[in-house]
Amino acid sequence: MANSNLTEAKRAKSDEFYTQYSDIEKEISAYLEFNPQVFRGKTLLLPCDDPEWSNFTKYFAQNFERFGLAKLISTSYAHNSKNYHGVYQPTLFETSAPYYDQVKTVQNGKIFTLSHDKTGDHKINVDDLEWHYLAGDGDFRSAEIKKLRDEADIIITNPPFSLFREFLAWIVEARKYFSIIGNMNAITYKEVFPLLKENKIWLGPSISSGDREFQVPESYPINAAGWRIDENGRKYLRIKGVRWFTNLDHGRRHQPLPLMTMADNLKYSKHKEIKGKELYGRFDNYDAIEVPFTDSIPNDYDGVMGVPISFLDKYSPEQFEILGLDGLNDFPPTKRYSKKEKVVDGKRMKSNTGTMNSVIRKEDFGPGTYFDVGYPVMAVYRRIFIKHRRTSK
Repeated sequence: MANSNLTEAKRAKSDEFYTQYSDIEKEISAYLEFNPQVFRGKTLLLPCDDPEWSNFTKYFAQNFERFGLAKLISTSYAHNSKNYHGVYQPTLFETSAPYYDQVKTVQNGKIFTLSHDKTGDHKINVDDLEWHYLAGDGDFRSAEIKKLRDEADIIITNPPFSLFREFLAWIVEARKYFSIIGNMNAITYKEVFPLLKENKIWLGPSISSGDREFQVPESYPINAAGWRIDENGRKYLRIKGVRWFTNLDHGRRHQPLPLMTMADNLKYSKHKEIKGKELYGRFDNYDAIEVPFTDSIPNDYDGVMGVPISFLDKYSPEQFEILGLDGLNDFPPTKRYSKKEKVVDGKRMKSNTGTMNSVIRKEDFGPGTYFDVGYPVMAVYRRIFIKHRRTSK
């Protein structure tokens, strides 16, 4: 689940998070390890990027020649479109340019490009970046940025979390290769999950648990735990549940997940919810067994299994087939419940809790009972339904 910082960011549309250099380097290195030529001769677009502050721009500019890039394009939103408080302070880099404009600096986005040796030092790197004002505010939905999208071969960025659905659709529409950062809960979006199911996109290799630290603007409101200010006065937030979403291949997604038999899981599992049980639980409203932990998937069960969404961190398309997600029409339940019903030990009963908005305790319900998405609220997390493509015994 995302923490309250991310929730507030989505609500306020003030989700300008700057990704750390080391996080970018780890992810990109995995693609290069699988395919050293992945960027060679390619035009790379970094939209929504605020190039003066962005580690994306810095990283790819510094590695321009090593990656064999043909062109690097980076664009930013105008300050007036960012929806956070505070007076914009242009950098010396901007104000020293001969075309610096006090009006455009807050009303227009910027574009940075890198394609050749501008300084004459026989190298192409960050010193050769050139910048100008965009004609518009830099919104990725504008015709100006769409034209840059269509020119690019690969798109990499950390888009606004509040616009993740729209941004991903914007990329998919153009059929581009990409790697972008988003909230893990985006897995369950109706616009996103079908792409994961059909192996048109997948999760990146470098983040599979924990949280990540992002720099935020100085004027960003801090009202929750998990933040710090460094010795230079820069603000950082720690955000839980972020992932890379990509269609660039990497080796980890082709590595099968090591598994035990069902009997061994029940006997040796490190999870008390499984260890010592006689059987795995069965869903009341799906023809599937409940597997609450990815490392507890049995290798000798040929039927359908409901697994956590974090399963996708370990998913190999050669090992498993994804059938659907609870709550979506791609894998409908065998039965549905009304808002005032519950199921105890497989029997449907009238609810004594009133409405869907009531606080419902998991212990109020019988063992081995699982539910359609959203009811009861605290009974079970979302489940992806899978089966083995082939069973190794």
